[in-house]
This record gives sequence, structure tokens and C-alpha cells, in this order.
Amino acid sequence: MIKDKIILASASPRRKELIAYIGENVTIRPADCDETLPENTGAREAVEYLSKIKNDAVQKISDKNDLIISADTVVAVDDKILGKPADKEDARRMMRLLSGKTHQVYTGVTISKGGKEITFSEKTDVVFYELKENEIEEYISTSEPYDKAGGYAIQGKAGLLVKGINGDYYNVVGLPVARLKREIEKFIEL
Repeated sequence: MIKDKIILASASPRRKELIAYIGENVTIRPADCDETLPENTGAREAVEYLSKIKNDAVQKISDKNDLIISADTVVAVDDKILGKPADKEDARRMMRLLSGKTHQVYTGVTISKGGKEITFSEKTDVVFYELKENEIEEYISTSEPYDKAGGYAIQGKAGLLVKGINGDYYNVVGLPVARLKREIEKFIEL
């Protein structure tokens, strides 16, 4: 368990739950920044870039000795990022795109404290079953897809669509906590 006070630069309820696995003294301080990506940014570069700018924004309003953790997660097919669905038709398009395929979930994480900073990313491969139209319609009729990257939440009803994963399950949820704990421990020792 990390003893330092942690500032989590995220409004995500999932990240809030997951960070509690590694630290008990956590303050939520969402970042307020422009999340526009530079053109032609790949998925891994995107999450690292976004986690860094979120961290930078929270550093400006925090004590320099605060341990700040920021993260960003994307779902990508062939290195093309799927955002959050804009509407039901967009969610349907995403589910059809993911059906029967392996895609990647990337989470970028930035850790900072006292003028030091590191950024890393984690990748998990996720395989969806071949989805029938009625499965897609049933899923997109729930409220679940609409505020999630790639239009699904593996920890929710979308778990029924997933054939398998290769990598960190919690990375798909939104925070690779096992690696993050180890990265924080190394960072604190620097």
C-alpha cells in the first residue's frame, strides 16, 4: 500500500475505485485541459500525451510535493482510436467493428511529484465474440456504452461480449493498478 497522499487527476468513478487498491489517502482532482490530440497521433502516443497534459494541469493547482497520478484510456482497432459513442447509431457501428475481432486497449499514466515526472503506457488485447445483431441491439439499448471509450465497459454487461483478453484486466477498466503500484514504488525511490 502506498502511504503518500495521492492526487488522482481523474473524474472517472472506475479509476477512483481502482486507485484505492494501492493507496488509502486519495484526493480526486480532475484535470481541466484541452484534450485535442495532434493530427495522426497513434493510440499509444495519444494516451501518453493525454495523461501528461492532465498531470501538468493538476500540477499547476497542487502542492509541488503532492504525488499526482493521471491517466487516459482508449480503445483502438488497427491503431484507430474509437472514442465514446455520440449516439445509438455510433454505438452500433462500434459494436459491429469490434465483433469477432481482437482490438487493443491502451492506458497512459503519468506520475509526478516534486518536479519529477514519468509517463508509461499499458496495452491489453481484447477479443470479442462474433456478435449477433440482437446482442448488439440489446447492449446498445442499455445506458452502459455511452460514456465509455470504444462503447463498452468490460466490468459491466459488455463482459458477456468478451471472448478473452491478453494482458491486464484492470487496464481495460481504466487503470493498470499492478504496474502502477510498481511504477510508483520505483518513482518514489528515485
